[in-house]
Amino acid sequence: MTRIIRIGTRGSALALTQTQTIADALRRAGQDVEIVEVSTPGDRSSAPIAEIGVGVFTSALREALADKHVDVAVHSYKDLPTAAQPGIVLAAVPPREDPRDALIARDGLTLGELPPGSTVGTGSPRRSAQLRALGLGLEVVPIRGNIDTRLGKVHNGELDAVVLARAGLVRLGRDAEITETLDPIQMLPAPAQGALAVECRVDDVDIEHLLRSIVDDEATRAAVTAERAMLAALEAGCNAPVGALADVVEDLEADGSIVERVSLRGVAAAGFDDEPGNAPVLIRASAVANKSDAERLGRDLAAELLDLGAGALSGPGGKTR
Repeated sequence: MTRIIRIGTRGSALALTQTQTIADALRRAGQDVEIVEVSTPGDRSSAPIAEIGVGVFTSALREALADKHVDVAVHSYKDLPTAAQPGIVLAAVPPREDPRDALIARDGLTLGELPPGSTVGTGSPRRSAQLRALGLGLEVVPIRGNIDTRLGKVHNGELDAVVLARAGLVRLGRDAEITETLDPIQMLPAPAQGALAVECRVDDVDIEHLLRSIVDDEATRAAVTAERAMLAALEAGCNAPVGALADVVEDLEADGSIVERVSLRGVAAAGFDDEPGNAPVLIRASAVANKSDAERLGRDLAAELLDLGAGALSGPGGKTR
């Protein structure tokens, strides 16, 4: 393949860093690559994500792909709407970075060491719900902005702490500022957190095969498929108070043979309106299935959550499609 492969990305430091990993892989495979920055509605607005709408960080990239301004689009997978986009295919899901959430707090404090009344910033209803459910008496404050902006609110004393995705901090070399990596028992991450989605046009078969052969990770794809299927079946947007985490694990069959399975945990906050003082009800469930059944596993776990009361999802990022 002698053409120059144009890779579309948002212009943020994190997006460019993530995209560079895909560009480097393509260059190692002997390809000529050009990185094309695309401005998205999410980048141009300071309003809460729930007010801007689903796909605010991905729609412009997909449009550039469909219009043939770029050949490949790289997304933070958790930002993608769950509905398929006609004419576009998920060509690759690279190996996932650590999907857990991370606390960056003043004075090196952990979550349990923050005194009641401490201000903790997050732009995520999912994080807000799970923080409040811990019963630590924290004041959860909505924030927007890039990683530097959010960390700056702690460094300048405006907030006592912020919660961010560990993956982004690691990719930017800022993980030394993490004061605690949050255990998924305390806070389940967003579906597909820490994973990238690499898309191309469905009729660009050469590009699709190339990407799948050099950057796709089968275990990551299976895990994220289960998490996203759960989110889709709940009909909850990518900004909903829903968390999920899947792992591919080895298990023994009765005959002693080894089989790979997907273990999935999910949480949904029912009746959550993200107002201060309102304690959410968290509904949790977990299940295991063969790796080949990852999508069904996600749908089945969503059905269990709905049976347990997750149908009461409401508030920011509730039922959006």
